[in-house]
Amino acid sequence: MTRVLLVDDHPLFLDGVRAALSGAEGLEVVGEAHDVASGLVMVTELRPDVVLMDLNLPDGSGIDATRAVLRSNPETRVLVMTMADEDDAVVAAMRAGARGYVVKGAGRAELIQSVQTVAAGGAVFSATVADRLVGYFAGLAAHPGREIFPRLSDREREVLELVARGHDNRRIARELFISDKTVRNHVSSLFTKLEVPDRAEAIRRARRAGMGELS
Repeated sequence: MTRVLLVDDHPLFLDGVRAALSGAEGLEVVGEAHDVASGLVMVTELRPDVVLMDLNLPDGSGIDATRAVLRSNPETRVLVMTMADEDDAVVAAMRAGARGYVVKGAGRAELIQSVQTVAAGGAVFSATVADRLVGYFAGLAAHPGREIFPRLSDREREVLELVARGHDNRRIARELFISDKTVRNHVSSLFTKLEVPDRAEAIRRARRAGMGELS
């Protein structure tokens, strides 16, 4: 019997996923968590075979939660399921150790097959995510220097890294030896290129991509 833990903060979505998986032979939903903190506690207590993980949780990122799960329970497999299908989110999930990435809205059969495949040691990506990965890695092959957020310049990527660490403009200016005005210009450009409305959303995008981690 494959034991599955659900980590998501949307009750209606959880109801649907629970109903879909509970009716599948060989699968058992052993628990539900609504945030990162409770999810990590339940992983330790329940030792599930598969964690079905949302990326956007009230108290943190599912990417960070995935890393934490695999550090403490390396035998557990994580299947990410989320509305977000941006290239940086997909690649960040892979880098964190997720074994699969399924977009919310997948049908019951696809969801069950994905959980079973990941539980058996395989990796699985929904058709839309697979298409994005093909395009992403094709771009890497064509442009070997390309990284996450390829529209950003090297300096903008440096600024975004510091923004993701929670630094304000004045501290960023000191660390990069540039003026406050130059930092403001870079931050404004970041918002435009990332298509985000504010600093909080820029931080969320960057951290989902694995930026902002303190060594």
